[in-house]
Amino acid sequence: MAQAGKELRQTSATRRRGAELEEAILQAAAEVLKESGVPALTMDEVARRAGTNKNTLYRRWPNRVALGVAAYRRLAATETVLPDTGSLRGDTLEMLRRANSTWSSPYGEILRGLIAAAGSTPELLAELRDPAAESAHEAAWLTMLGRAVARGDAAPEALHPRVAYAPMALLRNEYVMLGVPTVPDAVLAEIVDEVFLPLVHGRGPHRGTPAFHGPHQS
Repeated sequence: MAQAGKELRQTSATRRRGAELEEAILQAAAEVLKESGVPALTMDEVARRAGTNKNTLYRRWPNRVALGVAAYRRLAATETVLPDTGSLRGDTLEMLRRANSTWSSPYGEILRGLIAAAGSTPELLAELRDPAAESAHEAAWLTMLGRAVARGDAAPEALHPRVAYAPMALLRNEYVMLGVPTVPDAVLAEIVDEVFLPLVHGRGPHRGTPAFHGPHQS
């Protein structure tokens, strides 16, 4: 019976193609990451769980880090719902708290393990970069700031991508410089109150300063 079951799984695996097979592989890799973390993620183990062979995996991902990143993105893929607290301060603080919570969660531990596994190899570190995901995340911050402008909480001059993403950049700096898995809530409040809000409010029209009309206008 055991042999028959094994043959049935092998036959089923050989029939899978394309997206169906890739989904099975990513699901198997995600299970390994959730159960045992990055150190346990091997091509052998994932192939065994997916009912396929290592060559199939290597045709899609050059190494276990690349496969791990793909599986991690599948795990962490959730629809971003912007907070709506009614104020720019509240929305910004909530966004930072969500990011901080993710970094300190099991998903964050998986991501840190992938970064450690990539080491300083440029090719592997490149696998950790997802321009599409980063662009979507930055767009969320810009949308949040745009809503504040629409409410009158900020001047239109503040609506700039670098301004909008400044809080997240500062939060990431805390992780990199201190190497901590989570940042105290008091630090998140400092990022908002001492840096971000003064930056936003300082980009409004300067009182008492004549508007610029160009070199040929009075």
